[in-house]
Amino acid sequence: MKNKIYLFLLTLVAFFGTSCESYLEEELVSDVSSGTYYTTPQGFEDAVKATYSWMKPFFSVERGFTMTVFGTDTYTNGADGGWKMYNRYTGDLNPNNGYARDTWRDFYRGINQANATINRGAKIDAISQATKDQRIAEVRFLRALYYFVLVQTYGDIHLTLEETEGVELEANRTSAGEIYSQAIIPDLEFAISVLPDVQDEYGRATKPAAEFLLAKVLLTRSYKSYGESNDASRAESLFSNVINNYDFKLLDDFSSLWDIDNEQNDEVVFVVQNSKSQVDEGLDGQGHRGHLYFLMEYDVLPGMTRDITNGRPWKRFRPTNFLLGLWDRATDARYDKTFKHVWFSNRESNIPTWTSEEAAAGHVDAGLVGSPKFTVGDTAVYIPGPGTDAEWGADRQAKARYAVYSSDEWDERRFPSMNKWIDPTRPDRQKTQGQRDFILMRLADAYLLRAEARLAQNNTAGAAEDLNMIRRRGAWPGQEAAVEIDAGAVTLDFILDERARELVGEGHRWWDLVRTNKLVERVRLYNEQGGPNIQDFHVLRPIPQDQIDRTLGGYGQNPGYQ
Repeated sequence: MKNKIYLFLLTLVAFFGTSCESYLEEELVSDVSSGTYYTTPQGFEDAVKATYSWMKPFFSVERGFTMTVFGTDTYTNGADGGWKMYNRYTGDLNPNNGYARDTWRDFYRGINQANATINRGAKIDAISQATKDQRIAEVRFLRALYYFVLVQTYGDIHLTLEETEGVELEANRTSAGEIYSQAIIPDLEFAISVLPDVQDEYGRATKPAAEFLLAKVLLTRSYKSYGESNDASRAESLFSNVINNYDFKLLDDFSSLWDIDNEQNDEVVFVVQNSKSQVDEGLDGQGHRGHLYFLMEYDVLPGMTRDITNGRPWKRFRPTNFLLGLWDRATDARYDKTFKHVWFSNRESNIPTWTSEEAAAGHVDAGLVGSPKFTVGDTAVYIPGPGTDAEWGADRQAKARYAVYSSDEWDERRFPSMNKWIDPTRPDRQKTQGQRDFILMRLADAYLLRAEARLAQNNTAGAAEDLNMIRRRGAWPGQEAAVEIDAGAVTLDFILDERARELVGEGHRWWDLVRTNKLVERVRLYNEQGGPNIQDFHVLRPIPQDQIDRTLGGYGQNPGYQ
């Protein structure tokens, strides 16, 4: 790698559960030498925990959401934010872009942390071989995850499985195919062979998590020219293990997945943990920030002010019209359980009053002119959502006591707000860090990815079975049969649509479209801001300029980027 590798700071982060289960808790250890401390039993444990911490600068913060949600068929830009080039595919998405640079840098730091932990751990005699193997398996799982993020994002990249010490000025550009075969897949196969089904400390990598990740890796590789003929079948088998051979279950109610008091539920396979005490006290500067980005500007509307319950609306990500048209709301409950509809008044001083003009138009009795339209606690803002415009014509809206926004009134400031990540437990309304865990893997995703693997093998009947498992769970009570599909309806586009209905906003979409070779096509079709600019080369992000500049002899850039 091009730059100095920082080995001696174990990043502070804590993984707390909301129940009485044990959790993975990390301590800050600084000003120590990895050569001496990492080779002690406690130092080795801390080195393992520090390797987990490199998930946090990407997953569940603005950078990760921007690079996985923006610039797709499901989300376009809201009014605010400085990273719209990821949605619009403009020239600012270039080798000097900070998010592209920081993602490259941080995951390579995580990889070097993993390499150092593996190297130093091999020299420890004071712990049992079984414990050492299990911890190294966790670290290799994480190293595989970090390489998988990098290779999906940048393509051919630097490969090293050895610890880097000091300044290194040389770097290789190893083909993506070799990254899979030499690093990611062997690491995960080792992890599967060693890791337990369940860990004593919630948040550590497990065998089913490693199986899930390897299955997704193989499915991703199956689309590539260097993929192996059995990648899809191996992926199906691994997903089947996760689905059938452990205690995971689909929750009965889709909305219970987003209950902040129900995070450690039966559907979760692997998460990035966040601790309420750590984020509230400012000891963890990351936390889950998804509650900020998907919200419209409700706090300037009549009868409203910003509060903890409704969230701090940064209005970064706005759903596309394509996304909002994906649910049949008569049978599918997931739109209504994913998006917010009503804002209740929380501010008396700006509640509107009925006007004489409204009375003259017949919208209200003349005797009510000058009186408040509603009181605190009443509905102040209502977004009926897609498919309801015919019910909410201009006359009905004018007579409503509260503000109603139909689809023709949605813009970069007012739009349907996704409610999955709302965090009402924050200590004050300005707090940006939240306590939610970030779900990297859940059982519903395993079904959807297995459906994709089955389709790749022309098993449309099996794919339909998997899709129907998810669709039935998402249906309104009594509509389960109505949402079922048959084998003839299964296409790759249908699976992608189903993934959008189920997993919207969960940080999968950009990689989903890249994996399936659908990014350019779907952005051009469904993203008004990104469609005119996206080019074929945008399926990869630019190699950071500082990697090029600091590498002896330079470093190759991805095609299309200056």
